[in-house]
Amino acid sequence: MKKFNIRKVLDGLTAVSSPSPSPQLGAKENELIPETLQSEHFQLCKTVRHGFPYQPSSMAFDPVQKILAIGTQNGALRLFGRPGVECYCQHESGAAVIQLQFLINEGALVSALADDSIHLWNLRQKRPAVLHSLKFNKERITFCHLPFQSKWLYIGSERGNIHIVNVESFTLSGYTIMWNKAIELSSKAHPGPVVHISDNPMDEGKLIIGFESGIVVLWDLKSKRADYRYTYDEAIHSVAWHHEGKQFICSHSDGTLTIWNIKSPAKPAQTITPHGKQPKDGKKPEPCKPILKVEYKTTRAGDPFMIFSGGLSYDTVGRRPCLTVMHGKSTAVLEMDYPIVDFLTLCETPYPNDFQEPYAVVVLLEKDLVVIDLAQNGYPIFENPYPMMIHESPVTCCEYLADCPVDLIPALYSVGSRQKRQGYSKKEWPISGGNWGLGTQSYPEIIITGHADGSVKFWDASAIMLQVLYKLKTAKVFEKARCKEEKPNTEIVDEDPFAIQLMSWCPESRMLCVAGVSAHVIIYRFSKQEITTEVVQLLEVRLQYELNDLESPEGGGDQTPAPLTPSTSPSPQTAAPQTHTSTSSNSSDGIRDNIPCLKVRSSPLKQSPGYQVELVVQLVWVSGEPPQQISSLAINSSYGLVVFGNSNGLAVVDYLQKTVLLNLGTVELYGSNDPYQRQLRSPRKSRQPSGGLCDINEGSATSEDRCKSPTSVFMSNHQQFYNGGGRGAKMSRKLSLPTELKPDLDNRDNSFSRSRSSSVTSIDKEAREAVTSFYFCETYNRKADGGLTPSLWVGTSLGTVLAISLNMPPAGEQRLLQPVIVSPCGTLVRLKGSILRMAFLDSTGSLFPSAFEPWYEPNAPANGEERDKVRKRRPVSVSPSTSQELNENQYAVLCSEKQAKVISLPSQTCVFKHNITETSFVLRADVVQINTGICVACFCANGHIMTLSLPGLRPLLDVNYLPLTDMRIARTFCFTNLGQALYLTSPTEIQRITYSQEVCENLQEMLGELFTPVETPEAPNRGFFKGLFGGGAQSLDREELFGESGAGKAPRSLAQHIPGPGGLEGMKGAASGIVGDLARARIALDERGQKLSEVEERTAAMMASADTFSKHAHEMMLKCKDKKWYQF
Repeated sequence: MKKFNIRKVLDGLTAVSSPSPSPQLGAKENELIPETLQSEHFQLCKTVRHGFPYQPSSMAFDPVQKILAIGTQNGALRLFGRPGVECYCQHESGAAVIQLQFLINEGALVSALADDSIHLWNLRQKRPAVLHSLKFNKERITFCHLPFQSKWLYIGSERGNIHIVNVESFTLSGYTIMWNKAIELSSKAHPGPVVHISDNPMDEGKLIIGFESGIVVLWDLKSKRADYRYTYDEAIHSVAWHHEGKQFICSHSDGTLTIWNIKSPAKPAQTITPHGKQPKDGKKPEPCKPILKVEYKTTRAGDPFMIFSGGLSYDTVGRRPCLTVMHGKSTAVLEMDYPIVDFLTLCETPYPNDFQEPYAVVVLLEKDLVVIDLAQNGYPIFENPYPMMIHESPVTCCEYLADCPVDLIPALYSVGSRQKRQGYSKKEWPISGGNWGLGTQSYPEIIITGHADGSVKFWDASAIMLQVLYKLKTAKVFEKARCKEEKPNTEIVDEDPFAIQLMSWCPESRMLCVAGVSAHVIIYRFSKQEITTEVVQLLEVRLQYELNDLESPEGGGDQTPAPLTPSTSPSPQTAAPQTHTSTSSNSSDGIRDNIPCLKVRSSPLKQSPGYQVELVVQLVWVSGEPPQQISSLAINSSYGLVVFGNSNGLAVVDYLQKTVLLNLGTVELYGSNDPYQRQLRSPRKSRQPSGGLCDINEGSATSEDRCKSPTSVFMSNHQQFYNGGGRGAKMSRKLSLPTELKPDLDNRDNSFSRSRSSSVTSIDKEAREAVTSFYFCETYNRKADGGLTPSLWVGTSLGTVLAISLNMPPAGEQRLLQPVIVSPCGTLVRLKGSILRMAFLDSTGSLFPSAFEPWYEPNAPANGEERDKVRKRRPVSVSPSTSQELNENQYAVLCSEKQAKVISLPSQTCVFKHNITETSFVLRADVVQINTGICVACFCANGHIMTLSLPGLRPLLDVNYLPLTDMRIARTFCFTNLGQALYLTSPTEIQRITYSQEVCENLQEMLGELFTPVETPEAPNRGFFKGLFGGGAQSLDREELFGESGAGKAPRSLAQHIPGPGGLEGMKGAASGIVGDLARARIALDERGQKLSEVEERTAAMMASADTFSKHAHEMMLKCKDKKWYQF
């Protein structure tokens, strides 16, 4: 009964009971447009995670496989091989990973967690899984050590004891080293937790144990007693061996390094304070900061390397964290951008008893990964090929485009390759393990991220990889205040005034439009040539919320726009419709008026190849009230128009003629048909600070971390906040809300799951109706329309959809000379909740996208033929069928926070309606293409991901994907075509998911392999004399010493063995509850088939071997048949 698919039954019920004003019409439409998508086409699973591991805590490296593993404070595990080979795993408990140990060249990894559990991961499958777990009940784990080519793992505890675990069976040995036996009478007090364990490189039977208090013990495993004890009066942080096993080095809390000869426990052979000032009178140097870790690596040809973190003197206030490399007489101090979490020295050999020959140092920082080349002078760093700097500045918004034009990625790469920094090491990236997947996915994908510093990054996301293509810095357009005193008092946010809030992109024409937090809009063109712009073109728009002196919208819309007159003066030019013109910039009583928040630079702007500024549009202060932040944005390259809106109204800008075509309050769009009773309000009555960006406390799941349910009168709910995760981000930023909204928000539950009231029949006294979405299209605006006309559809926060007609002049030169006439057409339809997405279908049910203009080089020579050719070219109309010319039906797809409707045009009748959610609200909705059909994909505040068929709005998928949704995810979640979606899962990481069954099935092939069969290097040659006189490495039969026969069984109460779910490839996805039974069965069958084929091959090989053996045996028998026994 488990296989019974209730969704198909529900699909049928929904289709029958779908509410429609005209049942006959609804049935007719359903017959005319067959829907190809069914529920079995959809399945949800995670694909890949990109970015820097958030809050890293530990690191390990396999020197043979050349794989790097990083553990985090929330129990995540990230594995990195060659560029493009990376993997994400998660410990179920979510406890911090305190240490990682590879089973070198075995395809396995041991992780130790802060909840005192250890886990064995199998890396020989594409999705690593836990094979065994061991949970300690009475001891806190502080340190682990696994000797090379050993199956016995040493575990040190907070009590100072050492336990031994067999990593094959994950069972505890009866052999235990108790702290009191280790130190005996050398100390009266408890020695503290174990901070280090390692065996002597030349004698596996000797174990060095470092205790936090400063005591080091050399333990003889066979005789079960301490050979030597070394005592120092400063706490120990780490210990490292010289490869010959005669010396070791300790790092201490006072910034000193002590080098000990193993047979001289009385005092250190040498004490060094690398960064301490040496007094002349021979006294001890001044204490320094603790040296947290030290590594001691030898070279065959020269001096050894001593590498350590920390140890700086206390008077270096404000100095950045450092890694120190001591080599011979030279000491290099390498400054880092962030605190050092851990570092590892990469060496040529995995054997600890050979010359190490270090060639690189991997430094794990709190927010970056740095690899230093030790072989070159100056220690240059390697260029990091992983997409780890997503968070260089905090991400504020994302867009995702699958199946984009094929020439886009090469074009962006060509301009982005010139931005690369120089001075990197010339050697190849040393982390080079694993193999790429063999995926058949070939379509290009692009991700765009907007950031808090005003930068926009374009990423190549094809074939589940991620690589930065190009970076655009929008802040270059504005003047920067040199110091705090110069900071203009017109800014509406305290920090990050250039932060990107919204992006609208036309991939075919490569036009880009961004809206910033300071109520500014910048329009960019793409060019492959460098230019210098003498004066940045600027428009200032006065958008205000006033109900006094209401005028007819048509009157305002037909105004002839005032052209922009270029000026060389730094004072900004104002271009606005005549109904809103104002000449005052500062009134006599000091109230700010007609002043933008940011000052556009007045000096010439050198613009490199790539995106170049076409026009800047800024909203200005109105009678002492700051401009409201922009809540919606759209660009259309075919019409040459940009439109943006906020909680006051909207403005339509012609970026070709550099004019404002329409500047209307939301109320004025309704004209005399306004359905709401609104209270008259003067802008001066209550000062309204604009909503700023809120910095969510990183890594916490408290109520502050969750999105407060926004009111339906506030701006688009998924674009208000961003989480600080990069340079310069501070935790102290607060959300500044309109004063009249604060009580309402404070009384609400702090989580997303709370229901929103979004009645469309009433409105709060002081509430504003924000413009939340736009769509440019050729459609029918009125019931009586005889043909398609260029239009702009507008959606508001109260669920109203209105239309604006666009009367376009002829293409070519006339387009630049004649004005575009815009005229509002009034209300078309109403839905519950804020309008999120609009789209259009033709009469066959195919997507009817907006027209666009193909890209051309805007900086072609003025007298060149190319410019004349492109100017005469008409915009491409992308109507998918010629049936539109016969005045057949068109369908508008409208999706709000609560429901979706399909409207038949030009009749404007609702043919299908579906209530998406009653108890929550939709955060993101997109109309996407998948397989051969199209659907509406929705992401709800309660964590549900849903898809609805088009045009019938049948539910096809409904998965409770995220149990808790925070504001970061809400703000960055986006769907795209071909079943792809993404969101920012942490301030530094992008999580990509798929909702396509086909992609889920092919995912195993697309993923890279971490483990590759590699021969272990040969052990170092002991030499004749060392072998003869016993000077080489001494081996130890650990099995005899630690096994059950020699050591007995450990107490059962000490630790609990938990078998892991690992073994079957792909089961990691199943463990998260997303992969369906069918997919699991398919994966199991695939693996079974694979194993059967392997068995078949092995059987064939064994049969061939047996045949060969029988032939040789027969020949031998014939040869020896006549011989006597004494002839052998």
